[in-house]
Amino acid sequence: MTKSVSIVGCGWFGLPLAKAFVEVGFDVRGSKRTAAKARLLQQEGIMGFHLDLDDKETFDSRTLSRTTSLLDSDYLVVNVPPGFRQDPHGYLRRLTRLKECISDCQYQRIIFISSTGVYPAKDQVVTEKDAIMHSASSENLLAAEQVFRDIAPTCVLRFAGLVGPKRHPGRFLSGKTDISGGAAPVNLVHLNDCISAVVQVITAKNVGPVYNLCAFEHPSREQLYQAASLHLNLLKPLFNEVEVAGKKVDASLITRELGFQYQFNNPIDMLDYC
Repeated sequence: MTKSVSIVGCGWFGLPLAKAFVEVGFDVRGSKRTAAKARLLQQEGIMGFHLDLDDKETFDSRTLSRTTSLLDSDYLVVNVPPGFRQDPHGYLRRLTRLKECISDCQYQRIIFISSTGVYPAKDQVVTEKDAIMHSASSENLLAAEQVFRDIAPTCVLRFAGLVGPKRHPGRFLSGKTDISGGAAPVNLVHLNDCISAVVQVITAKNVGPVYNLCAFEHPSREQLYQAASLHLNLLKPLFNEVEVAGKKVDASLITRELGFQYQFNNPIDMLDYC
């Protein structure tokens, strides 16, 4: 019997994830914030549907039942960008509305995409057990992770900084000068590894509640961003000698428990695939 998955948020990460599920034979439904963009998903073999969690009309009686039916799959992937800069309180509001939409759905597993921003920068190695509310954004992220846990078995995947096609780290700091924190370690993960991890977590029989996703090696910010800028023939960033606290995200738990294998263990190796 064909398995089904609904993906909330088919953007830079969600769309290639949806394509990966199509390739392994899933019935895939994916949301976009506009109806026009949702229709384009059909070209990729994805049942696209309009879902704007900021639009009150999405939740009126005329449209809510259809939206709920498209979200009612075997598995659900929640990939909603936090957008804290534009609206600090909007993230939890959107997720609460989504939870209302799926209150009657029965999932085998929910995958919630979160961030390693839940870990403080204290010049130490951090694991899944080290998440604390150390800032307003981390407080919101941790509250968001809890939203769906009382609905179905939920696995939280905390992504480090995402890179990949159209998101090359060489453009992040190119040409900038007098940058602090050059010696701080970098925590990055490639798009391809995140896609593979989500597919593996959904198809695995037994999974833990939380996994980090991050390359095992952590070059310094100066080393990585200078190499990345030169990789694109751009001006390399210049760092000062001011030190900034950092962290190294340990993302080995998913390899030990699920046998997951990273394609990229060093952010420098990702540059040719961005």
